[in-house]
Amino acid sequence: MLHSLHHPAPQQTEQNPALILLHGRGADEHDLFGLKRRLDPRFDIYSLRAPFEYYWGGYTWFDLYDDGTVDEKSFTFSKTEIRSFITTLNTDHVYLLGFSMGAIMSYALALTEPTLCKGVVALSGFAPLQLTNEYRMTELHNLQFFVSHGVNDPVIPISMARKTNEMLSNTAAAVSYHEYNTGHQINEQCIVETCEWLSNLISHHHHRTDE
Repeated sequence: MLHSLHHPAPQQTEQNPALILLHGRGADEHDLFGLKRRLDPRFDIYSLRAPFEYYWGGYTWFDLYDDGTVDEKSFTFSKTEIRSFITTLNTDHVYLLGFSMGAIMSYALALTEPTLCKGVVALSGFAPLQLTNEYRMTELHNLQFFVSHGVNDPVIPISMARKTNEMLSNTAAAVSYHEYNTGHQINEQCIVETCEWLSNLISHHHHRTDE
């Protein structure tokens, strides 16, 4: 089971939605956990630690090659581990928030298993093209995506985010796409807009009790 940090929802409801935070390469479960103070108080927040140690320190979900392809073995292992973690949660309202490599994981999970979560926040990442044959693009009508990227990102070029956005725009998924004048990081504007988007999303989902 993946190592995780849990921040129980300060505001208890009948069924609190779960938000799963997936960090970037070389970070750990503490990296995005600071967002808990900014996020909607109805969220049960879980921050997961990637299963592999990264040679420069911290942890990694998989090996990423220079051409944008992923190492299938480590990638599949991590995907299965995150999926197993989600199945232990006692809510069907699950949301994923990933940064960089965590965003790549989030896309891979949501696009291959669209019923696993309700919404995805993908910050500075992309959907790996090598998994295209596993993506269930015709089944995304219940999925919402918040996609953001820095136009000056030296790690993952903006073109990759644009390509993913284009791919999603041809599906029934709802996509909110944002570009910021930054590099490979999450800026204040992005945090504000992410938190607002997630709040609106859960308010909307929780009013529709017929789901």
